[in-house]
Amino acid sequence: MSRFGKALASSVGKKIVMGLSGLMLLGFLVEHLHGNLKLIEDPSGAAFDDYVGFLKSFGPLLVLAEIGLGLLFSAHVYLAFRLTLENIQARKQRYVVRNNRGASTVGSVSMFYTGAIILGYLLKHLIDFRLDPRFFDAPHAAVQAKLSQPGHAAVYLLAAIVLGIHLSHGFRSAFQSLGLSHPRWNPLLERLGKFVAFLFAVGFAAFPMYYLFIRER
Repeated sequence: MSRFGKALASSVGKKIVMGLSGLMLLGFLVEHLHGNLKLIEDPSGAAFDDYVGFLKSFGPLLVLAEIGLGLLFSAHVYLAFRLTLENIQARKQRYVVRNNRGASTVGSVSMFYTGAIILGYLLKHLIDFRLDPRFFDAPHAAVQAKLSQPGHAAVYLLAAIVLGIHLSHGFRSAFQSLGLSHPRWNPLLERLGKFVAFLFAVGFAAFPMYYLFIRER
């Protein structure tokens, strides 16, 4: 095995890749939220339909991007599972990056579980929309029909909350996994992580709330 391969196989190497993949997935969430906000910006649905049409126009390139995103997400999940097993075997806490005082938070002690819930939600999300060929015929109508149902809206609302909990620790953990840790900057990164988590939780929760309680059906 090459020196590079050995480095990636090490616990430190896994954490570095874990941090990088997490930040890259966060970048995807930024764009995904930006696109979804068109649902609220334009109640007619035309802006969101145009956005989905624009993405679809990339054809094979969109499929390649989705495959790359799937591989990135799979790597993140796999490394989370491996690191959790390694830490259990070492009789330590599950994969949690603690601060200098060793304090824990809801986000830090539940990273594996919130990640598992997000994985389950992602599968539902793909089935509801991306894997349903009818979605591309009328994207906005499909979203409205799904999120106007209390059961589905509750699942999406719960997923937004769980995502916020996951990011509340994951954002800071990613930087620390990359070795970006300093007593002066750590408190700032922790506060920034909580702020980012709050924004994403509220942002994604806005859609089921909007279709369930605000927008007229």
